[in-house]
Amino acid sequence: MKLNRVVVTGLATVTPLGNDLASSWQNLLAGKSGIGPITRFDTSEFITTIAGEIRDLDETPLIDAKASRRMDRFTRYAVYAALSAVKDAGLTIAPADEPEVGVIIGVGLGGLETIEICHKKMLETGPRRLTPFFIPVLIANMAAGQVSIYTKAKGINLCTTSACASGMHAVATAYTELKLGRAKAMICGGAESTITPLAVAGFNALKALSTRNDDPTRASRPFDRDRDGFVMGEGSGILILETLEQAKARGARIYAEVVGCGSSGDAYHMTAPPEHGEGMALAMKAALREAGLPPTEIDHVNAHGTSTALNDLCETRALKTVFGDHARKLAITANKSMTGHLLGAAGGVENVFAVKTIYEGIIPPTINLDNPGPECDLDYTPNQARKKDVTYALSNSFGFGGTNCCVLFKKFEE
Repeated sequence: MKLNRVVVTGLATVTPLGNDLASSWQNLLAGKSGIGPITRFDTSEFITTIAGEIRDLDETPLIDAKASRRMDRFTRYAVYAALSAVKDAGLTIAPADEPEVGVIIGVGLGGLETIEICHKKMLETGPRRLTPFFIPVLIANMAAGQVSIYTKAKGINLCTTSACASGMHAVATAYTELKLGRAKAMICGGAESTITPLAVAGFNALKALSTRNDDPTRASRPFDRDRDGFVMGEGSGILILETLEQAKARGARIYAEVVGCGSSGDAYHMTAPPEHGEGMALAMKAALREAGLPPTEIDHVNAHGTSTALNDLCETRALKTVFGDHARKLAITANKSMTGHLLGAAGGVENVFAVKTIYEGIIPPTINLDNPGPECDLDYTPNQARKKDVTYALSNSFGFGGTNCCVLFKKFEE
């Protein structure tokens, strides 16, 4: 079987740092936080009152008002980012090509906002007043479904749901489809929007969220001694992947090449990683093994870096396990210090940023890293972006249920 080379030709994001990739990337490099007080609902009785919200996004240039009303917020973010990524790639999906283009978008929780609104209405007005769009609007795979409808992509249409690794698994699966020759192009990434009363209360019950409400921009602090939990974010990150053959045939700009992916399971606990990050290490090793690379070839790691006590410690231990002495030579970054944790969208957004890091030759900082925590003694690019020529970048995502996924990117060479 012929195995195809796979390249990245299009990128787009909608994040708390900006409503397009240009502004998100600029603010990321500047170390600007997208975290602030929650404005969507009354938080007076909540333990956590801050999040990374999308603000002032005008979807009408790409999504008409009637269609928008029949989409949950996470789906609108996915469609907006996907159409922007297709445009960025200069990809025209002609009728003859439609079966060769697929869509895989990871979503962790789906339409919680729709569930909460419709449940309240049903209790107030009765079950017969429920909209017929309730179920199709809330289901997690509607992000991929609507993107397919809007782009006319008729290849594989799939939602990966693996908690906070959902977006990363989507990109890894899309890469595999292209490598095996099952498609010529893929629209892939992640989307999420769960800044709702139920979600915030639920994560508070888990004691997973930061309560640094009086200082929102400094609340998310991966690898810092004073981290006290993650900060919820929302948005979407979408990549256009193509076989190298197709990309070259149409003269596409190539941002980077995808050279490996790795997945694993902790087989340990519902929400906590094992003490030394064994599953995280297995996923990283698998990505390196597929690419045929020794650990010493990796220049940069886009860390999962959630700002929780266990994740950051275990990810650091896993990096030391995989990379040995080379771990101290890695330029590591944690985007969640500025975006918050986008849950199912995190892998999509952070893959976009990892590719931009290779393409632009600059490492985004990890902000709010003032006093590294015990054992968190690697180079996390604290508080200031750094120019660096990056050939290989590894992107990590880990999720509840012990699900782990990594994707490895390479600077493109003929």
